[in-house]
Amino acid sequence: MLVSANRLIGTPILSMQSASSIGTIANPIVDPDTFKIIAFYLDSPLAGKDTNILDTKSIREYSRYGCVIDSIEELIGKDDVVKISKVIELNFDLIGLKVETKKGSHLGKVIDFTVTSEDFTIQQIIVKRPLIKSFSDPELTIPRKEIVEVTDYKIIVKDEEKVIKKKAAHEDFIPNFVNPFRTQGQDLAPTRTKTPAEQDTE
Repeated sequence: MLVSANRLIGTPILSMQSASSIGTIANPIVDPDTFKIIAFYLDSPLAGKDTNILDTKSIREYSRYGCVIDSIEELIGKDDVVKISKVIELNFDLIGLKVETKKGSHLGKVIDFTVTSEDFTIQQIIVKRPLIKSFSDPELTIPRKEIVEVTDYKIIVKDEEKVIKKKAAHEDFIPNFVNPFRTQGQDLAPTRTKTPAEQDTE
């Protein structure tokens, strides 16, 4: 399942041991090398100031109710896991990064991204377009496979035209199923019972 990063903020962290919430997600910690959320900062009155980080490997399940972990003992400090510590030192923030094509064309800035709920790998970035281009395309959804490079300052994608064409093709899609919420025949013109005279002329 794909989940928006903005939607993750405020998600409850549920402890199986205490059968209650021990806090909520404050901010993701993104590894730019793997393009994946590897941990979360938590907002928790039960956690100490130095143990307010949750490794995503400790999350047993993500659902609409929250992220389930074994217990509050799963929370760690920034120096407890070497990999997480190194990523924190990078001070990398995906939100706000500029997005450009390989040819140097400016596409906009990252305002959100989506991840898989199973392992929190980033699958798409949502880009807000510059003012001049926003009239036709206020936002772009760029899939992971179109990303060529990620730096501290910007994200480079393959080609602007290719991204926009994909977006347009998606918008033109017409589902081939019957809408169950639409009353049968409501799109048809109303019928009128023919008079006897009209029936005789047929």
